[in-house]
Amino acid sequence: MIDTNTTIALMVVLGIAMLVPALVLFLSPMLGPNKPLETKLEPYESGVPSKFTVGTARERFSIKFYLIAIMFVIFDIEAVFLYPWAVNFKFLGLFGLIEMMVFLGILFSGYIYIVKRGALKWE
Repeated sequence: MIDTNTTIALMVVLGIAMLVPALVLFLSPMLGPNKPLETKLEPYESGVPSKFTVGTARERFSIKFYLIAIMFVIFDIEAVFLYPWAVNFKFLGLFGLIEMMVFLGILFSGYIYIVKRGALKWE
């Protein structure tokens, strides 16, 4: 059973947890400026004002960027699987070693396929 002191402490914490966000929501429009400055509404990119930017946001990127990103994700996931395997290597034994070699073989064959297709060549 929960005693009365714990119940009171829990109610106080929950009350404060609900009161603080409510105060912030209601006081921020009153304390902050109603109309933002014109300079804050202008687009700003990489330390350069908008009148000096070149191009549009709708430019096409080369598919090579996406291929490299996908390769990064694949090999990052490989590292996520390798770490727990290495930690439990003694427990998994020979079966775990064979399973990991099959997994690495599949990933390596995918890497060979990517290299053969020329996905890593920047022309």
